[in-house]
Amino acid sequence: MSSSVEQRRSPLPASLTSAGPQPDRSAPGQRPGRRIRERLAGAGFLAPAVLLVSALLLFPFASTVYRSFFDDRRVSGFAGLDNYGLFLSDPVLTRSIQNTLMWVVGTVALPLLLGLAIAVLTHTGGWSRVARLVVVLPYALSGSAVAVVWNFVLTTDGAANQMLKALGLDSLAQGWLLEWPGNTLVMIAANTWQSAGVAVILFLVGLQTIPPETLEAASLDGAAGWRKFWYVVLPQLRTVSVIVVGTSLVNGLKSFDLIWVLTQGGPGRASETLAVSMYQETFLALRPGAGAAVAVVLTTIVLIASWLYLRRQLTPKGN
Repeated sequence: MSSSVEQRRSPLPASLTSAGPQPDRSAPGQRPGRRIRERLAGAGFLAPAVLLVSALLLFPFASTVYRSFFDDRRVSGFAGLDNYGLFLSDPVLTRSIQNTLMWVVGTVALPLLLGLAIAVLTHTGGWSRVARLVVVLPYALSGSAVAVVWNFVLTTDGAANQMLKALGLDSLAQGWLLEWPGNTLVMIAANTWQSAGVAVILFLVGLQTIPPETLEAASLDGAAGWRKFWYVVLPQLRTVSVIVVGTSLVNGLKSFDLIWVLTQGGPGRASETLAVSMYQETFLALRPGAGAAVAVVLTTIVLIASWLYLRRQLTPKGN
């Protein structure tokens, strides 16, 4: 019985009786060539950008690193790490590092906190557009223009002291730009007045991207006020906060024009940051080796600080 059933079955084609589908014989010979062409095409598109970055960034940085190991004579001799040793022996560069750290803390924390607060307060309301315009407008000014405005305010006979005297607070009037660390602190405040605008813009964009359903669900669960902001709104602004902190960090480390116009690093180079010290050592003190070492240290600080912060903030939780 079984043999008759087997005889009635139609024989299967030989191609289907083999174990699994047969590979395409022509594909292995064609795929490597196609991959190579795709990679060459991608390299061709990337080549102009890579060459531009190399010419404008990598080559000058490599040249600066090389120059930092030579002394400052016209016929330069190899100096080893002598230029980097100035950070330990030269009190001007030691103070410059202190000022740079103050700028990093001030120019990151103040724009972040003020920008977030102003964005939340002006996110809704009839006067929000006017308030945002007033806050964002200084960001359209250059650093030199901001310095000119604040120089009018902070000089000994400037607007700040005149206002204090008019209010009967003569004892509080002082030379705001003449003593350290007060001069560094007021310059950080002036920088914050300008840089808070971009933080406001970024946080407003972040607030507008929060789904309304999330806020409604939080309200139904009983969250309101500070708890709603802390547990619902703020976590969804994490990406924007990373951008604000990153840009503020880099801008704070490379601040130059505001400091130079207000104090030129004085009095007695007391208010210099590393960016100003780099200019002073290279072009005014005619010590290009020391200036190159300052530039290398400043660049290294920017890269390490940015990498550590972004690595921590962008790493998924639990990894």
